Amino acid sequence: MTWSPYYRGDGVERRETRLPDPPPWRTFPRVSSAGLFEPPEGLIAAVNAALALRRPLLITGSPGTGKSTVIEQVAAELALGPVLRWHVTSRSTLGDALYHYDALGRIHAHRLQQERVRAGAADTGTDDIAAFMTLGPLGTALLPSDRPRALLIDEIDKADLDLPGDLLNVLERGEFRIEELRREGQELAHLRMSGGDATYPVRDGHVQCTEFPFIVMTSNGEQELPAPFLRRCLRYTMPHPTPELVREVVRRHLRLDVPESGPVADLIDDFVRRVADREPLAIDQLLSTIHLLDGPAAMDASERGALIGLLMKNLSGA
Repeated sequence: MTWSPYYRGDGVERRETRLPDPPPWRTFPRVSSAGLFEPPEGLIAAVNAALALRRPLLITGSPGTGKSTVIEQVAAELALGPVLRWHVTSRSTLGDALYHYDALGRIHAHRLQQERVRAGAADTGTDDIAAFMTLGPLGTALLPSDRPRALLIDEIDKADLDLPGDLLNVLERGEFRIEELRREGQELAHLRMSGGDATYPVRDGHVQCTEFPFIVMTSNGEQELPAPFLRRCLRYTMPHPTPELVREVVRRHLRLDVPESGPVADLIDDFVRRVADREPLAIDQLLSTIHLLDGPAAMDASERGALIGLLMKNLSGA
């Protein structure tokens, strides 16, 4: 090969081998890409309408079009704090997003305390249910606050058919109740918030927002969402990328000015054509390909073609 390999497949140890620097979007800890996102036409108006009306914003589009990046940019510009994230799957429930109660952990802790007492230890007499509860991302977003919290509900279209309907009441009323706290008569419980160790005092098991959170829900359009749910959202569909828009994305992410012609320009034009033909491709596939092809490695035509074929496969299959 004409480009410097790192793994050679010969089983020989090479401690001196140094891996190349990663792409900017694959450095850790992760750095927000809020400053790199270029809102397409109409998105700014949709975001501002959702903010003014206190309604969730449902963004539909192909994978990798920046749907989940929108909320990072809004949260950064409006100082809404860290983005809370709820990644929806077919097994997701509303209860999991509101709070989690570790009943088994509480039983286990109670048994351990009983064993210590039998062994001669002092009985602390503590059995705080709040120690075994954690607010979920939606539950944390609905806590009282001076400013709205930012919540991403990612890939809502992957949910069970009942989940959007279950969300309606919570999104309309901006409140929920923790029945376990009410049953035990706990007037004040300090519950851990999602994404950290900070706690918030919850009274009588009732959480009521004072500022409705800024919620962005993303959808790949894989299933139709119920009309009553859609009526309570503002909706925006990400447009198909244009060569000009993709060049700007490449410039921002890779700090690379793409000429009007040449291998990278041809790669961008091919990507735009394939997406327009409804072929499932993501922009990060293109960025990864350009990152490698524009690197220090010298590849011949066959190697470039093989690498492009590897990285630019459509997302509909393995």
